[in-house]
Amino acid sequence: MKTNTHQNHTTTTTNGYYATESNNNSVLPHCRRRPQNGKSHSQDSRRENSVAGIFLRRNLLKYFLRKKLLKYMLLLALLYFSGLFTCVGPLYDFLHPPLPGSVYRSHEIFQQLWHQIKADNSTGIELSAVWRYKRKLKEHKPCPNTMAGIRFESPGTELYLMIEANGGLNQQRASICNAVAVAGLLNATLVIPRFYYHSVWKDQSNFSDIYNEDHFITTLEGYMKVVRELPDELMERYDFNISNIPVFQVPAWAPTRYYLEEVYPVLRVQGFIYITPFANRLAMSVPPHIQFLRCLANYEALRFSLPISTLGKKLIDRMIERSANSGGKYISIHLRFEEDMVAFSCCVYDRGEAEKADMDVIREKGWRGKFTRKGRVIDPALNRVTGKCPMTPLEVGMMLRAMGFANNTPIYLASGKIYQSERNLAPLFNMFPLLQTKESLASPDELALFQGYSSRLAALDYMVCLLSEVFVTTQGGNFPHFLMGHRRFLYNGHAKTINPDKRKLVVLLHNTSISWQDLKDQMGAMLAESDRKGLMVPRVKKYDRKTSIYSNPLPGCRCLWQSQNSSLKWTNISHINQ
Repeated sequence: MKTNTHQNHTTTTTNGYYATESNNNSVLPHCRRRPQNGKSHSQDSRRENSVAGIFLRRNLLKYFLRKKLLKYMLLLALLYFSGLFTCVGPLYDFLHPPLPGSVYRSHEIFQQLWHQIKADNSTGIELSAVWRYKRKLKEHKPCPNTMAGIRFESPGTELYLMIEANGGLNQQRASICNAVAVAGLLNATLVIPRFYYHSVWKDQSNFSDIYNEDHFITTLEGYMKVVRELPDELMERYDFNISNIPVFQVPAWAPTRYYLEEVYPVLRVQGFIYITPFANRLAMSVPPHIQFLRCLANYEALRFSLPISTLGKKLIDRMIERSANSGGKYISIHLRFEEDMVAFSCCVYDRGEAEKADMDVIREKGWRGKFTRKGRVIDPALNRVTGKCPMTPLEVGMMLRAMGFANNTPIYLASGKIYQSERNLAPLFNMFPLLQTKESLASPDELALFQGYSSRLAALDYMVCLLSEVFVTTQGGNFPHFLMGHRRFLYNGHAKTINPDKRKLVVLLHNTSISWQDLKDQMGAMLAESDRKGLMVPRVKKYDRKTSIYSNPLPGCRCLWQSQNSSLKWTNISHINQ
């Protein structure tokens, strides 16, 4: 058999046929050749070529049909999955609706109920009659002798304790009170505490800018010694530079045993010790004579500086004047809807992508990667359901109106810079036109000394809130924590505080079909519960983080006062911060 020597490559197939691949890459099937001569060979060849052509055309047709069919199938698949993804969201929402309270819908409810809210002034509560429950005044049992405790004998040389208080106004306040307690425990001289500057609060105030330094020192005389600075002989060791002084790290909520066993030996050797940071660095449960020092520091020694107390009294007087229709009584609200608080809470409200962009910028600026750290899970819906989201001004207004406070109720609003203030405060002003702030009560010249100092501004708010008939807390934190305790201290144990059940509140404000009357019924019950709980003084056998001496000063501080047989009198409301 002759082989073709042209530029074709011949291969043998598995079924015995040859396939010839030409230079133009065409593939033509051929039958095995038979050595024949003449016409028959030519006819057979033509027949073979014809059959091969038919097979080729059939195969090519099948190929193109399969290819087109595959294309249509892919197109249909894409259309199917596109439709599936389009429909699965609503279908999933239908089958798995969001948890009640997990979505912010308060603005929708407000729009639906606004006409009824505006028209309903028939059930206004008299501020003098807000608190239905009255504490039964009875003679207290004699306090046990709780002042017995072991004190250090004088070490022969003077020892010094210096701390740096971190956080905002009231976290710093806790640090100062704890420093007084630790200095008493270690029989050390306390150096006036330093304040740590934080990028969030941005306040460079010193102790004397916030508190009356002279009053602090003289009040603690007879219990401990307080000095303004470390002596020169100690500062000389470190070139008179505080930053050169080695820092002693203390774990959070350290018990007194830790200070006696770990801190005191170092203090004896060095002559002084510098502890930073100092927030929450002492356990709540301490010996009675140390607890007394906490009470003494918080309720007597810490008075605001003259500039703060002077303007604070003016704001109180002006607030009372503007409350003539209610006998000089007013409501104060601590509103935590500042930009940094909203960002830190990781809650979602009603501004969509614009809000998300704002919050992302604030989080990165204030906390640098804390919220984008690998593995961190942020669940705004869960935060809202569990009551961790700051209440909006709109929600606070609806709550108070539903509780029965009329639109002519005088209100003082304590807060920092509200997020989107013009937009978010408008509904609250519409519901309570007599609402005041420190900016509306004071002139720009009066506030000039305080602008740019968040702790000084917070101190003004603290003073006005302290003497209000009703205090409304909306988010928790150190400010209401200290303020509620201070009000218990003043009002014979009654906190006089509205502390809403936010888990219940978000569920009510999730229901867009709720009626105004139903909301009023629910809020009336919530007000009565706040009143009842405000009277409850926990029987604290052992203080811990939840039963702080700062939020529950009774009966502990009163008994410590009596058992000390001090000349200090039970502080009268008229003497606070004078």
